[in-house]
Amino acid sequence: MRETMSKGTIGTKDGPADGPAGIRLGVVRGISYGMFGAPDSFVPESRTLGAGLVRVYVYWSQVEPEPGRFDWTVVDAILGQLDPAVETWVTVYCSSPWATRHPSNFLPSSPAKDLEQYERFVRALVSRCRGRVDHWQCNNEPSNTGLLWAGTAADYVEQLTVFHRAVRSCDPGSAVVLGGCGYDVLSSPPDSEARRFFDHLVEHGRDAFDLFSVHLYGDPRAIPEQVATVRRMMRRHGYERPVVAGEYNGPTLFELPEAQGVFEQAMTAAFTGVGSGAAVGADTGDLADDGAEKGAAETPDRRTMRALYARMPDLPPQLQMFLEGCSPQLAAKRDRINQRQIVTRNVLALASGITRTACWNLAPEIPDYSDRFNLMGFLFGKLALMDYEDRRMTGRRPAADTFALLAAHLRGTTAVRRLDGGHDGRPVFAFEVIRDGRGPLHILWADGDVFTGEDQPPVPVARSWPHPTVRAVDAFGEQRSVRHQAGTVHVDLTVTPVFLSSGPRS
Repeated sequence: MRETMSKGTIGTKDGPADGPAGIRLGVVRGISYGMFGAPDSFVPESRTLGAGLVRVYVYWSQVEPEPGRFDWTVVDAILGQLDPAVETWVTVYCSSPWATRHPSNFLPSSPAKDLEQYERFVRALVSRCRGRVDHWQCNNEPSNTGLLWAGTAADYVEQLTVFHRAVRSCDPGSAVVLGGCGYDVLSSPPDSEARRFFDHLVEHGRDAFDLFSVHLYGDPRAIPEQVATVRRMMRRHGYERPVVAGEYNGPTLFELPEAQGVFEQAMTAAFTGVGSGAAVGADTGDLADDGAEKGAAETPDRRTMRALYARMPDLPPQLQMFLEGCSPQLAAKRDRINQRQIVTRNVLALASGITRTACWNLAPEIPDYSDRFNLMGFLFGKLALMDYEDRRMTGRRPAADTFALLAAHLRGTTAVRRLDGGHDGRPVFAFEVIRDGRGPLHILWADGDVFTGEDQPPVPVARSWPHPTVRAVDAFGEQRSVRHQAGTVHVDLTVTPVFLSSGPRS
């Protein structure tokens, strides 16, 4: 049974493994569930990874394709697989071919032409799901105007207010989430357009949401400050709501200047038609293959991707690893970075007071589909935790195993507390995990560069450990050698996180 939702609390369900409150690690199904194919199974697959929360998108165009005609195929597919032990978070995009200012089945969404009509849609949707959905989100990253939201900040607040009223009237036990505060906001100066956009939402939408969702991309070490930033945004207007992480993962271009610089150079060349020298190379008009349109007939993003693939061997390795067909060594290195960041991003977020995180994302949007010139696939495609095998979501990528390992260690966690690193040279990250009814757990790693950090020498660290035994496992699931004597544990730390727990010696 869910707890009654009120501002400043997080409504939850009782679950045998996760408990009625505390920490929940979750996954995002993707941005187009049931949009480009039949809705498939994803909740049971999420549970195999230990997820205690699932986030999924639903579009107005899917539910009410024509005025007054409701199609519940996608919604019922979600409801039919929900697990009472799992919290459910539904992001509702108001994209519509007939009901919004800019007709669209998919993205960008835009303001409703008739807010009463929009409210009737939201009421119908929430009523259909009453008692089954814990968190309702109104659109996503609205400050990303043009790509995700074709409206103003005032438009969004007006729609959020209607959304909140409809959810509250139909399912008062659920929470309303303020559409995700993305990297465009968190990485911008206070006087930037993106920051001003979100500040308007925070000021004028204060009574229309219960949870503030932040998207934790970029340098993981910036996560505490990112969380502090959104809390300051709310406090500046005299209030505060709990912060949740609706998205996170890495590595991305946002944290690799060498890769981002060359990519931006290629993108500029594709948009302007001006060559960018050796960094990009061949004329994009001559790169089309497999019957694709050439040159200006293609969109700039596809011309960018063709240019990058044409010069792939000459690109910085930090950029190559995002491309399909990179060397096995680079692919494995990217996987290791991804595995490390599944741990570090979660731990840093949880130690900052966040209790709900949703990893982007569970699996590819479309089974067995591949297009190496798709820009979004290039930017985020390799972050998926699972793959399809014979059109069934059964394949695990290395990061999925790390997610499952982390979820198992954090089962029963009520808090994560940062400890003094205790090292004068290279910084050390150390955290204590408080677990209900379970033994001690510390998570530690040494600071280092996201790409070359694993090549740095280990940092020998001695930590107080007043427990009779110690077991050390790293983020890859490998047993680590430690020395335990006189109440102290000695361990050599690298950029790969290590879990120290009390258990049988390995």
